[in-house]
Amino acid sequence: MSRFKVALVGMDADERPAWVGETLAKAEIELVQYECKTREDLERYAANADLVWVYSGDRILHGNLDVLQRCGAIIRTGSGTDNVPVSDATERGIVVANTPEAISETVAEHAIALWLSVIRQIPIQDRAVRRGVWDRDLAMPRYHIKSHTLGVIGFGHIARAVVRKVRGFELRVLVADPFVDESIMKELGAEKADLDTVLSEAEFVTVHTPLMESTHHLIGAREFGLMKPTAVFINTSRGPVVDEAALYEALTSGQIAAAGLDVTEKEPPDTDNSLLQLPNVVVTPHIAPYSDIYQDEMWRLSVDTVLDFAGGRWPRSYVNRDVKPKWALK
Repeated sequence: MSRFKVALVGMDADERPAWVGETLAKAEIELVQYECKTREDLERYAANADLVWVYSGDRILHGNLDVLQRCGAIIRTGSGTDNVPVSDATERGIVVANTPEAISETVAEHAIALWLSVIRQIPIQDRAVRRGVWDRDLAMPRYHIKSHTLGVIGFGHIARAVVRKVRGFELRVLVADPFVDESIMKELGAEKADLDTVLSEAEFVTVHTPLMESTHHLIGAREFGLMKPTAVFINTSRGPVVDEAALYEALTSGQIAAAGLDVTEKEPPDTDNSLLQLPNVVVTPHIAPYSDIYQDEMWRLSVDTVLDFAGGRWPRSYVNRDVKPKWALK
């Protein structure tokens, strides 16, 4: 019987830690690595791989799954799987796994940091003081948190971490996610609601949905129109989940009050992007997952997932729940 083979076909990290190869070799797993940029590359290096591993945002797998003749699983290191053709993989019996736990705590922390920065107007105050302007009236905080409602859209690992972390603020929490059972929300002190209710009742709205066809521009003109004029909107998921033109209109017309964004529709955004000119917007460069332990956790959970598949086990996280896998998994 041939050894279980893994092909690492895309990597954003500077280098692969030595222990990764050593751990897989000890488990008698063959690992090949090549930055595949073309269909021909993918066919050459991954056609006979049991598992294909993407540690990057590269979209090389789109339209090319047919060359992966032996593949039974794909790992996308990180949370988002928008660069993986999940539907096509599902049809082919390929399980698509990810590692959201590697970044859930840090992204949740960043979402909260954006939220607090916006409502306390910290960036404006900081820039003013640096210019020598000591003026409390320049950016007087206009909001308070206690007794208000936090609206959460999507309730995966990151959103649940957000809800856990904000308990001390004494907020009411409403969650919109049709795929998560209400009992899970109740365990964290949150209430289940439909999207329109969340948008219309929350003072603060934070988005945590994956990007897929059904969530592209999930939040647009209609949705912003439902929100309160005092609402603060936070997005740390994916830029295209939000219609940026509609967001700009909502922010400039007074439909909503402010926004904190770690993601934009185009990354990096053009320097003349109209959102970047607004004083009621705080923007960071898709940096929410990063921390001092970020890379270690990404590698560790990815290797654990490889070992699960090689051992015939379901991974701790996978996104295509309706897949009928090629392999018998315990």
